[in-house]
Amino acid sequence: MTEYSLRAKLITEFIGTFFLTLTICLAVVFESAVPELAPFAIASTLMVMIYAGGHVSGAHYNPAVTISIYLRGACDKSEIAPYIASQLAAASMAAVIASNVFMQGEYDGGGMVMETVPALAAELIFTFALVYVILNVATSESTEGNGYYGAAIALVVLAGALTVGSISGASFNPAVSVSLILTGPLGVADSWMHFVPQLAGGILAAYVFKTQQN
Repeated sequence: MTEYSLRAKLITEFIGTFFLTLTICLAVVFESAVPELAPFAIASTLMVMIYAGGHVSGAHYNPAVTISIYLRGACDKSEIAPYIASQLAAASMAAVIASNVFMQGEYDGGGMVMETVPALAAELIFTFALVYVILNVATSESTEGNGYYGAAIALVVLAGALTVGSISGASFNPAVSVSLILTGPLGVADSWMHFVPQLAGGILAAYVFKTQQN
């Protein structure tokens, strides 16, 4: 069993808490998701982040959970403050990004009308989430042989579609974006708002994963 450093654990806690709170802010507070589906988006995000980070940090993503796990004797005292600081920092960043970066997109049936910054943010952040989960559940020795990687990967896409589908079209995949161009919803002139953040998100996830392993 791989023994992860405190740095790796804090990175994992930050990422998991960030995506959980970002989904809540967008899907519930700003109503980017259909209200009835918002709980599904939140639960899906939490589940895939637990799959991705559970073997590294324990996937607390919640100060109350960290404290309770410490009291149970399954968390070192020296990790309590750093874990909670990482979780609170992630939640704060998610709130700032949700309120200052994301805005509701539109789809008029003939083509997506995307606002540049929100669309770039949506595709970058959720492509990162998708690749980050794939690397952790399908390529890590610590999770080798697991039976859930397919569900985890698929549910990242589901969570992203529910959360930012109305903002960018929720592609998170250059091949999907090509199909959107060919079928009409995504204009060629706007396609860079998919391709650039998707590639950047994938590359960033790879570097974060490699840092996490050290």
